Amino acid sequence: MKKCIVYYPFNIDKNHPSATNIRPVKFIEGFKEAGYEVEVIMGYGQERKARVEEVKRKIEKGERYDFLYTESATEPTLLTEKNHIPKFPFLDFGFFKYCKKKGIPIGLFYRDIYWRFSLYKESVALQKRIPAYAFYYYDLMMYKKYLNVLFLPSTMMKKYIPFNISIPTYQLPSGCEEVLVKNSFPKENKTIKILYVGGIDKKLYNIEGLVKAVYENEEFTMDICCRENEWKSNRGQYEKYLNDRIHVIHKKGKELDEAAMEADLFSLVFETSEYRKFAMPMKLFSYIAYGKPIIGIKDTAGGDFIEENNIGYVVNYDESEIKALLKRIEIISEDEKERKLQAVKEAYKKNTWKQRAIMVAECLNKK
Repeated sequence: MKKCIVYYPFNIDKNHPSATNIRPVKFIEGFKEAGYEVEVIMGYGQERKARVEEVKRKIEKGERYDFLYTESATEPTLLTEKNHIPKFPFLDFGFFKYCKKKGIPIGLFYRDIYWRFSLYKESVALQKRIPAYAFYYYDLMMYKKYLNVLFLPSTMMKKYIPFNISIPTYQLPSGCEEVLVKNSFPKENKTIKILYVGGIDKKLYNIEGLVKAVYENEEFTMDICCRENEWKSNRGQYEKYLNDRIHVIHKKGKELDEAAMEADLFSLVFETSEYRKFAMPMKLFSYIAYGKPIIGIKDTAGGDFIEENNIGYVVNYDESEIKALLKRIEIISEDEKERKLQAVKEAYKKNTWKQRAIMVAECLNKK
């Protein structure tokens, strides 16, 4: 039986389905689907400590593991306790050191490098920010020391790591859920419905360019699915565009599935920034699972993926270009529609959570 260790140095809140919480659970499932018996270590420090001691005992008795897969938290590893106090300063990297001595290859998914950008500086007070920087750098130094492989959401992120950690690096974005609906595409004699799911805060996700283009083109309709509290905070920017073709909805789970079934296209069209250029949106792979083409932004990780896999259309975040793209979509041929739909099907097969787990295993089993 193939065996691996999955190590998450943080607690997973299964009641709040953010990417930070969904991805770890899906990877555990992916490794199991790929034929691995999975030893899971996660939780707050005390819980991890007990599990580490248990796994060490198994190793000392002769248990063999093919590799250890781990992920970073959004905050520094040593600050992942509820009170953010480093109560277990030697636990996590101490276990990595132990595994390395035992010849167990270690691969880590480095989730984010938000702390290197001005948005982090603007949102975190100085007295918290300065010590956090030190802990973030400490994480990177430990990665350089103990890892065999570093995984990133997109390879574009590597250039923002502040020093060369000299570790083989691979792109490892999120995976696709089980296929939920059959493929569809705009039919003749009906409006073309676009669905956008996500944030609408102007600083991070300014989608006004697309909303305005849809407002001015009666061949299109649009559903904007966002959290209710975020709509209340940002409604002033978008309310003037709402009409019988453009609606704001607050749905999740099966209700969101139903909204997706009604859509013809999905949108990743929002104003980009240096930080957003290398971020690989988890919702890109949720969209693929629904079997519909996607429109995105050029020169971003998500846009590049759409282009490389021919699963939609990309455009610069420019008002006239977005309008021109919608005009083009109005008149695409049946052959082009079919090519896009087939490409989405193929992209799904290559980007399931099981395939992500297999890739991790292949990268680490080489070591």
